[in-house]
Amino acid sequence: MSYPKIIQGGMGVAVSAWPLARAVSLRGQLGVVSGTGIDAIFARRLQLGDLGGHMATALAHFPVREIAERVWERYFVPGGKAPDAPFKSKPVPAVNPPKALVELTVVANFVEIWLAKQGHGGLVGINLLEKIQLPTLQSLYGAMLAGVDVVLMGAGIPRAIPGVLDSLAAGRRTEMKIDVAGGDSTVTRFDPSAFGQREVKRPEFFPIVSSASLAQILVHKCTPPADGFVVEGPTAGGHNAPPRGALQLSEEGEPIYGERDLPDFQKFRDLGRPFWLAGSYGKPGRLEDALAVGAQGIQVGTAFAFCDESGIRADIKAAVLEQSLRHEARVFTDPKASPTGFPFKVVRLPGSISEPEVREARTRSCDLGYLRECYLKPDGTLGYRCASEPLEDYVRKGGDPANAVGRVCVCNGLMATVGMGQVRKGVPEPVLVTAGDDVAHVAQYLKPGRTTYTADDVIDALLG
Repeated sequence: MSYPKIIQGGMGVAVSAWPLARAVSLRGQLGVVSGTGIDAIFARRLQLGDLGGHMATALAHFPVREIAERVWERYFVPGGKAPDAPFKSKPVPAVNPPKALVELTVVANFVEIWLAKQGHGGLVGINLLEKIQLPTLQSLYGAMLAGVDVVLMGAGIPRAIPGVLDSLAAGRRTEMKIDVAGGDSTVTRFDPSAFGQREVKRPEFFPIVSSASLAQILVHKCTPPADGFVVEGPTAGGHNAPPRGALQLSEEGEPIYGERDLPDFQKFRDLGRPFWLAGSYGKPGRLEDALAVGAQGIQVGTAFAFCDESGIRADIKAAVLEQSLRHEARVFTDPKASPTGFPFKVVRLPGSISEPEVREARTRSCDLGYLRECYLKPDGTLGYRCASEPLEDYVRKGGDPANAVGRVCVCNGLMATVGMGQVRKGVPEPVLVTAGDDVAHVAQYLKPGRTTYTADDVIDALLG
């Protein structure tokens, strides 16, 4: 594989959707789609009437016609649903998912990668989270059916993924361990035969890591080893790795990172695999800095998040760009917001979940379930809970009420940010915007007289 200098960040829940990934791949860089929540995104696109007809075009190429037709008939709304009508629900992820959810997840990932790969011969990747384990097998296989070139994964230690990719590529029935709070791990299984027993191309695997020690594990203790790495610092958007050592907070309440959290570039060079640097590398000149320490290049998310091709609502992009022009754009690294327990970057934006009054006014709900954890019930069976679900439900399931303090529904909030938020009793879901520290500088990509910028503008600036 001829490696690019720029990897476009795989920003969650349709920010990095196929239009953005395709635009970056057309330039010879690595365009990346987000696989997070893609089943819900696909189902909601159909309920909005499949604007532009892109979903139907891609579905026509899905290898099992009857599966594609079942998914279409289950969710498509001709002309789109009414703006004040709720989206039709879908099954939530589970260790043993129903057939309808398996089909939806495989189809959704296929469609996203297929669309991103049209019109060019460049590379396309998919980004997943280790913390969202339950739909991983179906997501990977759907992407592989469409010829995905690279799998990127962070938010955990994805030791199982290289072996999983080998197994899925060979068309074998595949299983993966699932973490269980309060008990031994369990397994989830996926059988490709339902989608036509066939071998598919095995993509390369680039874990997203924050330390050389984790990278060493994924090279020396994985069979096969990881193919490359994205080395992400704490100024990147979305979920961040917690600081090493005891957690200390600043006066503002943000985690404090120190020298122990800086990557050892020599150890990465010693691994003999390509690596890209991420976290505040979305500025002109930073590519050269990365190349100087032996990196293959950089991963950039925030700069692409607010370009024309990203999935963020146009009004939100305009508001953030205006903040950046006024030198007022800021993020808060919230140690509590995400149910994962990882620090999570939240853009301070009026009317969004970043405001305490908006957060407190929202009725707690967990109807998407991507960040639920499996736990062992007293009777020995598996249950599911989330620290951002209704408090009484969480406590009833054995959750520590202290762990629920300050949590927000990341799943629903991010859906609203891309214009697909749920409507409950006529009340729309409030938005949750995440970005890296570089959000302060995104206005640098605006050309004179322009109020928006494109992915090409970002790539031109980064390449100098």
